[in-house]
Amino acid sequence: MNDWQKKSPQDWEMYVNKMVKVAAIEKREYEGWVLTVDPVSASIVLATFLENEELSISVVLGHAVQEVKILKEGDDEMKQQLSCIFAPEESKVYSPEELAKRKIDLKTWLETNHIPVTEEGELGRTLCVAGVLTIDPPYGPEQCSSSNEIILSRIQGLIQGYLEKQQ
Repeated sequence: MNDWQKKSPQDWEMYVNKMVKVAAIEKREYEGWVLTVDPVSASIVLATFLENEELSISVVLGHAVQEVKILKEGDDEMKQQLSCIFAPEESKVYSPEELAKRKIDLKTWLETNHIPVTEEGELGRTLCVAGVLTIDPPYGPEQCSSSNEIILSRIQGLIQGYLEKQQ
C-alpha cells in the first residue's frame, strides 16, 4: 500500500476542486482538476478542459499514484463548473417561492384526483401520499420514494403526466 492509499478521506478532500499533477507508476503523469477521490480504492477522478469546450475525464487508480502535487486552487467559477459536470441536464435550481408553488400545485392536483396527501417534515416540505410514499422538493417523479414498487411506479406515472400537461 502506497502513501496515497494510506491517506484518510479528509486528506483527499483537500485536493478536490484543485488543479493537480499526479505522478503515477511507469513514469506516467496526469494533470487536471480533481473532481473526487474514491474513498475505497483511492482512485483520483480528473477533469481536463480541452479546446472546443470539450471535456476529458480520467481516472488514476489509487494503487498507481505515487505523488500528487497541487498546481492551482479553483476559484468559485471553476468550482461551479466542476460541480455541474455530472449533474443531469434537466436539473434546475428553484427559488423557495417556486418550490412552494410547485408543492401546493401538486398537492392540490393530487387531492383533486382523490389521492390522500399530507405535508411532513420540520418545514412541511415533504408530501406524503397515503402514508406509503413521499415526494421531496422539487416534487417530480424522481423525488418519489416508497418501498411499494407498484404504488411508486403509478404515482410517478401520474406526476409525470401532470407535469407534461403543465408545460
